[in-house]
Amino acid sequence: MSEILSVQALGKKFKTGAGTLTVLDDVSFKVEEKATVSIVGPSGSGKTTLLGLCAGLDIPTEGRVTLAGLQLNAMSEDDRAYTRNQYVGFIFQNFQLLPTLTALENVILPLELRGVNVKTDKAKELLSRVGLGERFGHYPTQLSGGEQQRVAMARAFIASPKILFADEPTGNLDEDTANTVTELLFTLNREEGTTLVLVTHNMELARNTQRILQIKGGKLVKDEWLIQPTV
Repeated sequence: MSEILSVQALGKKFKTGAGTLTVLDDVSFKVEEKATVSIVGPSGSGKTTLLGLCAGLDIPTEGRVTLAGLQLNAMSEDDRAYTRNQYVGFIFQNFQLLPTLTALENVILPLELRGVNVKTDKAKELLSRVGLGERFGHYPTQLSGGEQQRVAMARAFIASPKILFADEPTGNLDEDTANTVTELLFTLNREEGTTLVLVTHNMELARNTQRILQIKGGKLVKDEWLIQPTV
């Protein structure tokens, strides 16, 4: 099995009025294709920053990230955006839906940006599977936080990404909807071979993945395999 993500000696620092803030320090790991990995740790430990670096949303201060054989921090911002569009799905904790687009239009947007045929039927199916079959024409302001999260989930699925990064994918959902979304995540992994990398405080969700990476104080302090990969 080949690797889809390689993180090598990754560091991220920010300049503040009080000096330099180190958010991530010398983090290294690799993720194989089709794997499921969760990243856990206390608030402020660097989990979301790490996820964004892995997806090419930002570049590290030190080290490098290689995604699908491409070194992200050697690219321009436009090239990273193109790479994300081709390979990556991302579920943001704050949704990042476009307010001027309906739920359906938000879901099909990645396909339009990719310049491929828009699969309206698939978008409707995904929205229906997350319980929004009656909400195709609603705008984000007409949806609850949990409903917006489900639109973001469907948008991340629409292009069948090679790797899906999710920041607290069940954090704003009630128990029943969270269970539906969790099943969708792992169905995508099984049926499409999509690699899953999840940031979560939900240890029940984390224990459903094959591997748990624990971050504390910006460092990788534990790498636990729950299910060993098959060769």
